[in-house]
Amino acid sequence: MTDLNLLDATNDPRRRSWVASANATGCDFPIQNLPYAVFRRRNSNEAFRGGIAIGDQILDLAAVAKSAVFEAGAARALQAAGQASLNALMQLGPDIWRALRDAVFQSLRDGSPLQAALKTCLVPQSEAYYSVPAQIGDFTDFYSSVYHATTVGRMFRPDNPLLPNYKWIPIGYHGRSSSIGVSGQSFSRPHGQRLPPGQSAPIVGPSARVDYELELGIFIGAGNSLGTQIPLSRAESHIFGLCLLNDWSARDLQAWEYQPLGPFLAKNFATTISPWIVSLQALAPFRVPVERPEGEPPPLAYLDSEANRVAGAIDIRLDAWLETAAMRERGDPPQRLSSTSFRHSYWTIAQLVAHHTINGCNLVAGDLFGTGTQSGPTPEEAGSLLELSAGGSKPIKVGDTERRAFLEDGDSVIMRGWCEKPGAARIGLGEVRGHLLPALSPSQTSQTTG
Repeated sequence: MTDLNLLDATNDPRRRSWVASANATGCDFPIQNLPYAVFRRRNSNEAFRGGIAIGDQILDLAAVAKSAVFEAGAARALQAAGQASLNALMQLGPDIWRALRDAVFQSLRDGSPLQAALKTCLVPQSEAYYSVPAQIGDFTDFYSSVYHATTVGRMFRPDNPLLPNYKWIPIGYHGRSSSIGVSGQSFSRPHGQRLPPGQSAPIVGPSARVDYELELGIFIGAGNSLGTQIPLSRAESHIFGLCLLNDWSARDLQAWEYQPLGPFLAKNFATTISPWIVSLQALAPFRVPVERPEGEPPPLAYLDSEANRVAGAIDIRLDAWLETAAMRERGDPPQRLSSTSFRHSYWTIAQLVAHHTINGCNLVAGDLFGTGTQSGPTPEEAGSLLELSAGGSKPIKVGDTERRAFLEDGDSVIMRGWCEKPGAARIGLGEVRGHLLPALSPSQTSQTTG
């Protein structure tokens, strides 16, 4: 592990910003956070560029670069951050990231002499339209919650819910980056093969079991050369930051196709991420020890260290909410489905990076990992409808009149994440929202883009 765990002046909860909204109780984006996104103003032809959240505003990094108020590493970082994706900034590595964070923190703090210069570089978040923050070359989704793996495994293998390798190896599969969208993404109910109960031959048609997965996303910064490994001790220096992630799933397609090679069409039709990427430095106050049940096998040497055991986990609260079409029509608020914490993850973010590269796999700036569905030890902490509805056999009540085993057309799923504890500033990850549309007709699915 690196010193990214350590607190510094940017984590000081006593600091306030001259941007008044950043000081409000419950604010996701105080001066101690400073997450990145790529944006432009709504209904404009402006170029997309990087920005940093402060309160209900965005600090336009392209505009800050033009003002030439930063020097050295921070100035170099600004030139990279003002582009239409954050890949160039990600590639620069943790020393440059820290230089920019320190400079922005000092310029936005209450009493900063740069207030007048930077006030003109603010854009209200209410006026912003976001883009996927990086060009994502590869997407790997893991299976890092032992509670999710056990509950789902029990549905298919009651006597042996966890396969023998689970507690030794971070399980993952390679997903598809081209179908990743930013919060607000709408997608059609996917078609595919599924095997109806009691039948001997599959049918083709729209999935009847579309589900959400409550996850975190991990953006890779500086990568490694092909044939080299990233050791656990340096793994976090290769992580640019974390976001929220919903890896939508078609459970009936998944059940039919997943053996012997794992997820395929059941997973690659849509993945939605939040626009904001929160740095590990902002999350440093919320580090906690890794918790594993008594008697678990110790990780192999390349996945184990004292530092990882002591502070490898992060207490990020995660909520999933459902808004149905009927709720929207009535003006009712969304209903919370579950609430859990990333601290329950069986594998840490550093372990995911170290394992991904143990074979010499090369990571590049902008690669994205999903943590896999994050579920906690109690039923109300389940991170998917598959778990909440016991595989569809026990639909859950939604509002006064509706029930859900799986998602219905018109449903929106909203996920939120934040960290909060006494003696630290609240750090939010914002939210990720996605919307399920009806399945396309056969004539529509045959159309291609040119």
